[in-house]
Amino acid sequence: MKEVKVGEVVFSETSLGIIAGPCVIENREHSLKMALEIKKISESVKIPIIFKSSFDKANRTSIKSFRGPGIEEGLKILSEVKFETGLPVLTDIHDSSQSKIAAEVVDVLQIPAFLSRQTDLLISASSTGIPINVKKGQFLAPWDIEHIVKKLEESGCDDILLTDRGTQFGYNNLVADMRAIPLMKKYKHPVIFDATHSAQLPGGSGGYSSGMREMIPTLAKAAVASGCNGVFMEVHNNVEEAKSDAATQWPLKRLEELLIELKKIHEVVKK
Repeated sequence: MKEVKVGEVVFSETSLGIIAGPCVIENREHSLKMALEIKKISESVKIPIIFKSSFDKANRTSIKSFRGPGIEEGLKILSEVKFETGLPVLTDIHDSSQSKIAAEVVDVLQIPAFLSRQTDLLISASSTGIPINVKKGQFLAPWDIEHIVKKLEESGCDDILLTDRGTQFGYNNLVADMRAIPLMKKYKHPVIFDATHSAQLPGGSGGYSSGMREMIPTLAKAAVASGCNGVFMEVHNNVEEAKSDAATQWPLKRLEELLIELKKIHEVVKK
């Protein structure tokens, strides 16, 4: 399996990479506060972390939902986060025109699950030369990731991360099938498990998605025990007031204890 290194964060068979941060950029002050707190936790548990936040959530359930500050202001904020904390940064892109602009600021470009088959988006992201984290669509089987990997590889992308975020088999529900982790690892790139989106109930509350926050630790621990190479978690200091995915963001105050548990499990699996 190819190792992918982003700053001090390593995704490999012997290292567990962590991606964490609020779902969406709410404002400059909140992003900086979250990033500084995440850095403290990272240093405390001795696990390097990539800071994640989106400048635009383009796939919200309702047209009235908060989407973020947009690409110009969002990238400015993420640039400040990098400068103030030294943490590497990841953000989503939604169309080809955003790839080059975002890559000038962030360290990893993320392809949202709903867009994982968009060929032009994958090609444009690959052309930037920075690592790409592509989330497997909820509508795809684990082995369907092969075609996404080929698109990225044949477009010149060397550093590929593959993220599973559950699979939708019926209305308003996702199932996290841990078989997906070894199945996706067959394509020789690190596999990350999205512990927070996998706990979603898409559209489960009508105009917005609900979820089962209490299941996040169970899913994360099961994924690490199943051999994933990284864990993705959206976290917030006030989950009830979060402007996006409030039902499935993990409380910042509980992040450290969960990371300690994941680290212990990974040490056992690694041996």
